[in-house]
Amino acid sequence: MKTASVRSTKPKDKKTDLSELALKPTNGFKFNIDSDPESLVTSILNHLKYTLARHPNTATRRDWSLSTSMAVRDRIMERFIKTMDAHNEENTRRVYYLSLEYLMGRLLSNNLHSAGLFEATKKALASLGLSLEGLCDEEVEMGLGNGGLGRLAACFLDSLATLELPAIGYGIHYEFGLFRQEILNGKQVEHPDNWLQFPNPWQVMRPEYATEVRVYGHVENHFNDLGEGFPAWVGAKTVLGVPWDLPICGYGANTVNFLRLWESRASEEFDLAVFFEGGYVEAVREKAEGETISKVLYPNDKTESGKELRLVQQYFFVSCSLQDIFRRYRNLNAGWDAFSEKIALQLNDTHPSVAIPELMRLFIDVEHLEWDQAWEICQRVFGYTNHTLLPEALEKWSVPLFKKVLPRHLQIIYEINRRFLEEEVEAKWPGDNRKKGELSIIEEGNPKKIRMAHLSVVGSHSVNGVAALHTKLLKSRLFPDFHELYPGKFNNKTNGITPRRWLKACNPHLSELIDETIGSDWPVDLDKLRGLEKFADDKDFQQRFMDAKRRNKETLASIIEELCRVEVDPRAIFDVQVKRLHEYKRQHLNLLHILTLYRRLLNDPDYDIHPRVFIFSAKAAPGYDLAKTIIHAINAVGAVINNDSRIKGKIKVVFLPNYGVTLAESIIPSADVSEQISTAGKEASGTGNMKLALNGAVTIGTLDGANVEILEEVGEENIFIFGHTVEEVEKLQRKGYNPFDIYYADEELRHAVDWLGSNHFTPEEPYALASLRRNLLEGGDPFLVLADFDAYRRTQREIDLAYRDKERWTRMVILNTARMGKFSTDRTIREYAKEVWRLDPLPVEP
Repeated sequence: MKTASVRSTKPKDKKTDLSELALKPTNGFKFNIDSDPESLVTSILNHLKYTLARHPNTATRRDWSLSTSMAVRDRIMERFIKTMDAHNEENTRRVYYLSLEYLMGRLLSNNLHSAGLFEATKKALASLGLSLEGLCDEEVEMGLGNGGLGRLAACFLDSLATLELPAIGYGIHYEFGLFRQEILNGKQVEHPDNWLQFPNPWQVMRPEYATEVRVYGHVENHFNDLGEGFPAWVGAKTVLGVPWDLPICGYGANTVNFLRLWESRASEEFDLAVFFEGGYVEAVREKAEGETISKVLYPNDKTESGKELRLVQQYFFVSCSLQDIFRRYRNLNAGWDAFSEKIALQLNDTHPSVAIPELMRLFIDVEHLEWDQAWEICQRVFGYTNHTLLPEALEKWSVPLFKKVLPRHLQIIYEINRRFLEEEVEAKWPGDNRKKGELSIIEEGNPKKIRMAHLSVVGSHSVNGVAALHTKLLKSRLFPDFHELYPGKFNNKTNGITPRRWLKACNPHLSELIDETIGSDWPVDLDKLRGLEKFADDKDFQQRFMDAKRRNKETLASIIEELCRVEVDPRAIFDVQVKRLHEYKRQHLNLLHILTLYRRLLNDPDYDIHPRVFIFSAKAAPGYDLAKTIIHAINAVGAVINNDSRIKGKIKVVFLPNYGVTLAESIIPSADVSEQISTAGKEASGTGNMKLALNGAVTIGTLDGANVEILEEVGEENIFIFGHTVEEVEKLQRKGYNPFDIYYADEELRHAVDWLGSNHFTPEEPYALASLRRNLLEGGDPFLVLADFDAYRRTQREIDLAYRDKERWTRMVILNTARMGKFSTDRTIREYAKEVWRLDPLPVEP
């Protein structure tokens, strides 16, 4: 297998009368820089010549892509400057979104749609003999995120700008992304994701706002002129945070917010004296160490040095961000009384939660506020979003490591904890030391650990889950005592997706049909898709809807052949499971079902099923061995099945490498079946389920995460639900779950499990997949794969039968698209703005 290749070719010279191409921006925007095709051509050619120093006759497609992006950026930046002027003039309240990752995807197409420049740019490029689609393919995805957490953050930024809400995102300007995945001999191989190898046309460096951050050192007790003692953080190392800004263009609005990303640098580039003495390596050592902080997204934390780097990363970006917020606040305000009226800070999971003690440090040690005033401000400005129900995924830092990296912050956390336990927990549960131990921010043990989720709950005025079921379980299972202590603090904000990227831009065939049928304003009011319901039984509309699906499937079939060297039939069911690789998401449940189908077909080549292509794509964390074994298993099984002529091509299995936003934009519009099969109670929300359903895929899923709300919206007749519920999972585990009982009772399942654990699929590496069998049996099947297998198998048979009833299936598909209005991030952000951030829109004049 290989990752997608990038081809650079010189376009053919084609001259057109540009005066015939006059076109106003499609969304009614007004620019001082003209945005008609003729003006765009001029800008593109100017950037090609004066920015990139290229002649049109020798320019590559990448050159043309860059110059086109720069021409678009010019027009967006004009709106950005107006937006910032309007926000500063009003001294407006802003939300600052703190996230360790942002999975942005390619930006050219999305920005063209948002800025109302898509058609004008398409015509301008056509006049130059260029294809807009081809130039969009040249863009490199920014290596700033990994999974659903980062993609949600990107969708939120899109909605904040579209709704004209003043907002700034903060994160890290990683030099390398998570990794570029290659599948070699069926196994995941990680390569550096050097996304900055070529220029990025969207980002703007802001060295004038560079910020110093201190780490390490120790705390001493110093005295002021009055003889009063105070803690002093001394002996610290200093690194520099240099900001890069990325404009975030609102759709159908004139607002352009921005994402500020911090790059780490040494505070001193190198020691010139040591260099002249011949110590060339030593002279640049500090520079190399400083740059390490923002070097890579999610360093492997299986080692102590990896854990330390992660903690330094998290502190680096929140300290830079808070100091930047302080600078901006001071420019417009005197004193700190208005801080909580002008500032809202949202923690995207616990990664930025060290911002709580950092804000306290800045107020107490730097600004010399009293503790009570500082803590009151802190609790009023912070909101915390929880994204996981897995206890092992809740961040905890060992106290010795924290003391090494952030000694002053450790003191502050201990003081926060002391006051919390003595003043709040003691008042609620007098004398209950067990309760104090359960709620304490400090977890006892050897070593002691800091519970960052507890710190986030205590330090915030709002704690929200990301789906109704998730929030219910937060209150009842994960944080029941906190909910009892703070009954008004917990709330739900069901996740969403931006329809601008996840339908309008990525699925033009379907989008054009929707525009023709109900009008073109649905991207900013997704509830208007309900207007499609009355066409669900219309034969002509059904045909056109499925024609759009077929064209998308043909495109994906070509990509599969290019990347996997497997030929698939677009007339087959495209059964899709694309997401981060984790045991609880249960890609191996899907694989066991594939093995049962394969065995049936071997026993009876005429076994009656509709042809199906099982499509996987996922990355496993480099240190997650079992997840990487699942990837190996999928590829090993696929290699055997795809080359077995005895089954007549009735099933095929493909694993598309290097999953990211761009690949998802090709897979999701093509899907017939959406696999959302996590163990009930483990998935916080999921957003892939929303993207797939919005694009006309029918879900097979458990009652987990947002699947519950998708069921409520689309209706039980338009979704396939199976498996144990949360309550049933808990009952089964209390009773004592023994996977061997199911293994011995189900012959077909037993054969599949044993087959997987044998050397049949990996003869060159005997028993390479045996750890999967051990996990399911001797390992206790922690995510109940065997417990849900029979229900999953039966439900998959129902899907096969339903797909053959073309009229019924097409109706289901249309109603899935029509009823997904709830799952726009515009709805989610409106709820945050009203109920958490107290934030009002500020329209920007064109």
